[in-house]
Amino acid sequence: MIAAALAGSLQAGFADEWRTTSSLIGDSKYGDNFQHYDYVNPDAPKGGSVTYCVVGSFDNLNPFILKSLRTTARGMIDTVYGNLVFEPLMQRNYNEPFSLYGLLAGSADMDQERKSIEFHLNPNAKWSDGQPVTPEDVLFTYDVFKDKGRPPYSDRMSMIAKLEKTGEHSVKFTFNDKANREFPLIVALTPIVPKHAFDKETFDKTTLKPLIGSGPYIVDKVLPGQRIVFKRNPDYWGKDVPSKRGFDNFDQVTIEYFLNANAKTEAFKKGICALDDETDPVKRERDIDFPAFRKGDVKEEYFNTGIPPVVTGFLFNTRLPKFADPVVRRALGMLYDFEWANKNLFGGKFNRTMSYWQNSELSALGHPADDRERALLAPYPGRVPADVMDGTWRPPETDGSGQDRKVLKAAFELLKSAGFRVQDGRMLDPQGNPFGFEILTSSQDEERLAAIYQRTLEKIGIDVGIRSLDGDQIQSRKQRYDFEVLIGTSGFNNSLSPGSEQLGRWGSVAAKTEGSFNLAGVADPAVDAAIDAMLNARTKEDYVA
Repeated sequence: MIAAALAGSLQAGFADEWRTTSSLIGDSKYGDNFQHYDYVNPDAPKGGSVTYCVVGSFDNLNPFILKSLRTTARGMIDTVYGNLVFEPLMQRNYNEPFSLYGLLAGSADMDQERKSIEFHLNPNAKWSDGQPVTPEDVLFTYDVFKDKGRPPYSDRMSMIAKLEKTGEHSVKFTFNDKANREFPLIVALTPIVPKHAFDKETFDKTTLKPLIGSGPYIVDKVLPGQRIVFKRNPDYWGKDVPSKRGFDNFDQVTIEYFLNANAKTEAFKKGICALDDETDPVKRERDIDFPAFRKGDVKEEYFNTGIPPVVTGFLFNTRLPKFADPVVRRALGMLYDFEWANKNLFGGKFNRTMSYWQNSELSALGHPADDRERALLAPYPGRVPADVMDGTWRPPETDGSGQDRKVLKAAFELLKSAGFRVQDGRMLDPQGNPFGFEILTSSQDEERLAAIYQRTLEKIGIDVGIRSLDGDQIQSRKQRYDFEVLIGTSGFNNSLSPGSEQLGRWGSVAAKTEGSFNLAGVADPAVDAAIDAMLNARTKEDYVA
């Protein structure tokens, strides 16, 4: 299913002229002389403070290094809380999945074949210490990321044939044959760091010292592992840049850390957190009756995000021999009784996620593979199941009893076909060893889901252990791929414009790279081919295919 869903593309952008906007497909909504995004109030009042709450901990402020990757402070450069400290050359408008607008770079010039792109830096761009942003900073960023940075930043120089300063405020990237058609825009979205404020030799060391950036906030206070406070920079250089007008209105942004989701919810009830994003309707009904809500101090809203969902479920580490066989994984997937869990834990209010791009035109769910997809996958016969190719795949639907014999039997038959057998009530693998695994959890809700799965698996002799760890321990194990099965979210949002980040989530190289988002260890030539086709296609039709 992954391979069928990942075919996509980019289209040629602007060429031979300086532009303040760039579009992957079609035209940008806003022209070169736009004043602000439609969805912001450019005259919004400044002041006040806001506190966001997250689960986890932090022991590092540098978001660009592998060490402490998953325990780096939120907000430094962040898709959720904003790029408070560091900024890219260009940035997105979230009403347009395929458009970028100038930020550190006031304009850019890209050739039609996307073999090079030249950025003209905004001459007003400054670091928080008042020094100007220069082409030397851009060159230093790519040099230090190559040698000391984490993926995907560390991989980007491998696609650059030449990086050069072309003027007082200009820098040009020329790409080699490894670069795909999206890569110029990946370069535009890469955050830039100040050469004068970092020592290359110590760049990869963790630090809790406030870092100098170009963003609208500076780090004001740090309580390691518990709290980080950002103070709005009154001298922020970009407050009148059109793509930033109407943003960054709070004088102070605080991010508080909690060991688990339950502690975070209790903090919200006490008024510590400004908001609580709750996706569990049963938990919402259980927790909503508290004094601040009854007094009307809490406003509750339901809304559709308009983007594919963050996938939540059981994640198997396919690097391990026990999970290497896709037949075994399919059987294990059949044994999760979603219908029972939905009825008994979620009040029947959940819908099952069946595609990484569900609820968007990019989803392959229910769509037979077209001629382009079949041609792409022809060199890899059998890699994608037939029911995925013909568009009929669906996860099994149980009767909700918690002991649907029909589904249990079907899963058992699959395991038998892979050489498994039951002896003395225990499932044995093809080598005759007892088959089982451990599920890692980090909250009571996850433990309940794991227990449901455990109970079903034990019915056919599969021994499952459940281990509860705190946020730091889970993050450390993820970074080292030191787990058998995780329960939780995929750890990333799927956008309406997937691109090079898919290499880090599903690509074979990322499967072997410590700290990547390819937690499952997907290493499949068919998936690699699908990603490559997506990154090099030229029409929207190919992108959606």
